[in-house]
Amino acid sequence: MPQLAATSTRLSDDFLDARIAFLEDEAIMEADFSGLHFTGSRAVNRFYDRIEERIAETGEDKWFFLVNYSDNRIDPEAWIAFARRGRALNLAYSMGTVRFDVSEVTRAQIERSAGTENFDANLLPDRESALARLKTFQSTRQRKIVHQPSHTPEEIRRRISFRPDAVVMEVDFSDFTFANARDVDDVYDHIEDRIRETDRKWFFLVNYENCRIEPAAWVRYASRGKRLNLAASLGSVRYAPGSETEADIRLRSESQDFEPNIRNTREEALERIAEMRAEAEA
Repeated sequence: MPQLAATSTRLSDDFLDARIAFLEDEAIMEADFSGLHFTGSRAVNRFYDRIEERIAETGEDKWFFLVNYSDNRIDPEAWIAFARRGRALNLAYSMGTVRFDVSEVTRAQIERSAGTENFDANLLPDRESALARLKTFQSTRQRKIVHQPSHTPEEIRRRISFRPDAVVMEVDFSDFTFANARDVDDVYDHIEDRIRETDRKWFFLVNYENCRIEPAAWVRYASRGKRLNLAASLGSVRYAPGSETEADIRLRSESQDFEPNIRNTREEALERIAEMRAEAEA
């Protein structure tokens, strides 16, 4: 099979949807990376974004993963993103993952990750043996869980403030954890209500220091954040010195066409907002 250079412009929803399938009776999500050559992280993020979106659409949080790596190639420039996004996807949604038809180069990369990140690579030679292996796994699906709120309305309110003189809405996510989609909705519902009361748009200043967005919350977080920015933001600047969340935001921004505008300190973030405001008023 000839390899196709995987670029974000080629990876349309229709193209990706043909490579993402759900075997409902077996609770299997099948991802087909066959014949794709990932030369950079942008296309990797685009593929994983779509897998997350499709899983969210099913309404089921847990699936067995069956992954086809036939004639797949992942360049070193793409590998960090591929490993990071794959690990996050597995932690959030997988009841067990089996990979098949893996090239020697990709096999070595996966086995190295398996050795350093404490997961079973489960590499099989073909789809039939991979399916047989998946059928030996036990399902951990439960009745749909109704998550209890992790944060009180009072705590969320304290973390949102407005500076009308600077046209800035400041959001403090420091030492804050989004454990699931319920946490995301609680926060964004509150922010949207507060902004609606002001009847105007704002520059967003967001503190991500020591913030955690768990894999199970990322799909909803990305969706709600994009919606809020389109509806109410004049521009957003984030600060998060060296956090894991910063790395995730930078990765996801590549495939979702937004400028992450991440600075190291609040002062630097405010300076960037001042620049953006001056540009808008010029």
